[in-house]
Amino acid sequence: MNTNKKILLIIPAYNEEESIAQTIESVQNFREKYYDEYTLNYIVVNDGSKDKTSEIVRSLEVGLIDLKTNLGLTGGFMAGMKYAKRKGYDYAIQFDADGQHIPEFIPGMVDVGEMGTNVVIGSRFVTQKRPTSLRMLGNIMISIAIKMTTGKNIQDPTSGMRLFDKKAIEFYTNNPNMTPEPETISYFIKKKFVVKEVQVEMQDRTAGESYLNLSRSIQYMVRVVISILIFQPFRK
Repeated sequence: MNTNKKILLIIPAYNEEESIAQTIESVQNFREKYYDEYTLNYIVVNDGSKDKTSEIVRSLEVGLIDLKTNLGLTGGFMAGMKYAKRKGYDYAIQFDADGQHIPEFIPGMVDVGEMGTNVVIGSRFVTQKRPTSLRMLGNIMISIAIKMTTGKNIQDPTSGMRLFDKKAIEFYTNNPNMTPEPETISYFIKKKFVVKEVQVEMQDRTAGESYLNLSRSIQYMVRVVISILIFQPFRK
């Protein structure tokens, strides 16, 4: 791994007071272990949380973008990407605040990025089989939609652990309609960016509850599929 490369973990957080400290601790422990190998920084984007997320991050003296209004994941992640661009980072990695993502898989993602890949997806299903469930059915539907519109197989399009290289960061921040959702992966492929998956493992949420219950998950999957198949062809 090139030690001159600068990597930024962007950690969007909304009402994550129960898990944010543990997530930061896991990243800090990983950083100390691999400190001599490359430059890894991280920043929390507090997306207008109504709980003590901001106060906890401040008490830990961690880099913080403190949004006073809840912009949603799209706005929060865009703020982090603009920060990465402004500070000249070579790679930006989307990293969940709820403890599901494991930092030990970061080096493998960066290694794939160093091979000329613009976007690296931390995928649960490169070598592992997708489980059978209603939620996974939605994942499969999105994979099929991406395959139909781009010709490329993406096994885990809903993974929120993604690496963007400098070219992808530039493109992302210069396009206001970009989102940290599967539609963006499809759009990057259509724009001839190199997108690859690397096998990772993920943990269950460490605390709190996900916004996406079963009903919302179904609505989300349907919206994404419609966006990829119907609306995205009209994007310039």
